Amino acid sequence: MAAVQALALGHLPGNPLFVGTFRDVKNVSFLRSQLLTGNPDYEYAFIDAEVILSTTHLLAACFRAINNLNANRLKTRNVHSEIVFALSPNNNIAESFRRFGLVDDTKHIVAIKVGMSTTPDITEESVRRHLMANVEGNAAALADATFAETGNVARIRKLYKIQDQSSAQPKSQKQPKLANGVTGPESKAGEDFNKVNDLESIILGLMALKGS
Repeated sequence: MAAVQALALGHLPGNPLFVGTFRDVKNVSFLRSQLLTGNPDYEYAFIDAEVILSTTHLLAACFRAINNLNANRLKTRNVHSEIVFALSPNNNIAESFRRFGLVDDTKHIVAIKVGMSTTPDITEESVRRHLMANVEGNAAALADATFAETGNVARIRKLYKIQDQSSAQPKSQKQPKLANGVTGPESKAGEDFNKVNDLESIILGLMALKGS
């Protein structure tokens, strides 16, 4: 499995993304300490994968941060910290780092490096070598299936202050029945997919409205 995946966002070809996803990371405290001391070798957007719902959720934050960079309207120190800030539904910068960045008990992480014309030495291979040498964890795919396993939906709802509407519904509404009156077990996957899509849409809206 590729430890790092290179991506190009639409309309932003000059800023490729190099993204590493890792599970069961053992040295989060070390990585966090490098961020806090401002070590330039660790200039990444380090994100707690538990608070990421999907790849779209993650890339929306990247898109906004890079747009802010190119428009000279960064609200944080650099584009990498701006990605973490962009995930937040409010304008409290310190709170966004506490809630979406690394804390000592973080288990799964996403590391993002943004390429720029001023840093031609930053490549997919250089990022891969650095992360593989310094992150003590298991590489995972940058995919919705990964975030479905690492994400904590209850925590995500709490961060964005989104109530779980299904918990307030009567049982009969939570379990759709087939024409013969029997509950259809095959419907659950579709229901879960729709719930994630609905939650994702709300989160993207909250992120977009912040500061507007």
